[in-house]
Amino acid sequence: MAEVDKSEKITINIGLVDLGQIDLLVDEGFYANRTDFIRTAIRRQLDSRAAAVNDTVERRALTLGTQHLGRADLEELREAGRRIELRVLGLATIAEDVSPELALATIASVEVLGAFRASRAVKTALAPRTI
Repeated sequence: MAEVDKSEKITINIGLVDLGQIDLLVDEGFYANRTDFIRTAIRRQLDSRAAAVNDTVERRALTLGTQHLGRADLEELREAGRRIELRVLGLATIAEDVSPELALATIASVEVLGAFRASRAVKTALAPRTI
């Protein structure tokens, strides 16, 4: 997976004084640019809360990182008469060749904290099952 596919673009509003302070730190060479500052700040916050994140991931039975469901995976589940709960903290993907019918037959619920990538038809079909 390309590096650009592993990230999401977000937009934030920030006060002018805070923005000025960030620009000052960038100008002084502490950070390469505003994005570098923001990524560093986010990583530091996440590091400081790592224990809480790990406890919550375990308690909520989330997959940490990425989970990909292909058509063959879901067909095996359907043949076995099983359904799964797709619970991911990170990136969840469903292959483009998965039909909405197959997704509905095999995925009981969807909870994704991060990014969920699937065809528009599959996302629409699973919308009522999305937490």
